[in-house]
Amino acid sequence: KKVGLANSTAHRLLTTLQNERFVRFDSERSAWLVGVQAFRVGSTFIRSRDVVTIARPFMRLLMQREGETVSLAVEDRGEVVYLSQVETQQMMRAICGPGGRASMHSSGIGKALLAAYPQEQLQKVMGEMNFDRQTSRTLTSPEEFSRELKKIRDQGFAVDDEEVAIGLRCVAAAIYDENSFPLAGLSLSGPTARIPRDRVAALGKTVRAVADDITRELGGVIPRPENF
Repeated sequence: KKVGLANSTAHRLLTTLQNERFVRFDSERSAWLVGVQAFRVGSTFIRSRDVVTIARPFMRLLMQREGETVSLAVEDRGEVVYLSQVETQQMMRAICGPGGRASMHSSGIGKALLAAYPQEQLQKVMGEMNFDRQTSRTLTSPEEFSRELKKIRDQGFAVDDEEVAIGLRCVAAAIYDENSFPLAGLSLSGPTARIPRDRVAALGKTVRAVADDITRELGGVIPRPENF
């Protein structure tokens, strides 16, 4: 009544939300209640907010140590959305700041998160992905991308090797929640002139270690390799 919806319209909306488990109907009380999916979405938002606060000191130290831009991002509606960033003071910085979005299949954080997903969820996400080519180096076939995800699991970090923008390289690793689910991703990015290929392995291990430190600080659980 307060929003001016007809009963039939309100019922149709509630039924749709019920099918997605955002609400549930309590027949004993004849009342609509908040569903488990709404709780999960709310919990994800709260964790995302908390991870920024906890991650910032680690991000600043990583930027100071390596001299390149450090970013924190999460998955949202099949894309990477950046929550926070500590920028380098050097020329040529990262091209995507807080609030910006990037493709899962081309960005370092997107690939790190996908590599950490449970197989069932990974297959669902990949089935809905559009492997659009952003540069000549972007991976555009599911088969090639699956091999890339295996490599990421084996080495513990992901690399965006000029796949979003020519001349920009990025290394990234996942941050986990208490259920060993990838909650967010941490990345270090800069121009290829400052991040040559022979520097990638060392930087990847460093980013992986810092992401693990953030996971522990959040009370998260780092999955064992055999769980991937």
